Amino acid sequence: MSTIQLVQLRGLTPYDVVHELQLRTVVDRRADKIPDTLILVEHEPVITLGRNADSAGVVADKDQLERMGIGIRRIERGGQATYHGPGQIVGYPIVDIAQKRLGVKAYVRRLEEVMMLACSKLRVETERKEGITGVFTRRGKIGAVGVRITEGVSFHGFALNICPDLTHYRLIIPCGMSAVPVTSVEEITGEPQKMERAGAAILEAFSTAFEAEFCPRSFWN
Repeated sequence: MSTIQLVQLRGLTPYDVVHELQLRTVVDRRADKIPDTLILVEHEPVITLGRNADSAGVVADKDQLERMGIGIRRIERGGQATYHGPGQIVGYPIVDIAQKRLGVKAYVRRLEEVMMLACSKLRVETERKEGITGVFTRRGKIGAVGVRITEGVSFHGFALNICPDLTHYRLIIPCGMSAVPVTSVEEITGEPQKMERAGAAILEAFSTAFEAEFCPRSFWN
């Protein structure tokens, strides 16, 4: 069984802080200074656009976003517009997929498996859709994946909706799919959700999907 370092950030964290942390961690992982690492975080509200995403994927205008305190960032991952905010758990695995002999498609499927296993623990049934990245339920999309691989090491990752403000998804065309609604664990179960419980479910699912255990030196801020 392999080993993964966990970096779990408490509270709502600005996107730029975590993005910089990812970039530093990728450099260290490529130099083999650290083991594979999972950064787990809940972000302050932000919209991100993939490197080739159409800016028309952001429906709201700049003034509206400024009033709501929601920034926009164009980043290195693939994919279209995505929203991150309170009530959503985002995982950034910094993983040497070349060392694990995982192709990009197989790695993305592994991230989907993490979210599907976590949802099962939270009593939500999920599925994949042929030809579409992400995790879906009978009421819509619940989990998104967007990654970048550089010299065999992954960054960016997955986002699972636990109890976010779903009205914020009206500000964008989520992942470029206007016809697919976005949902959450809370909306499907009809029960209030505790982020600590959801985070524990994700960690257990990640350990299972990647056949790995977390380092004793894993830390929280």
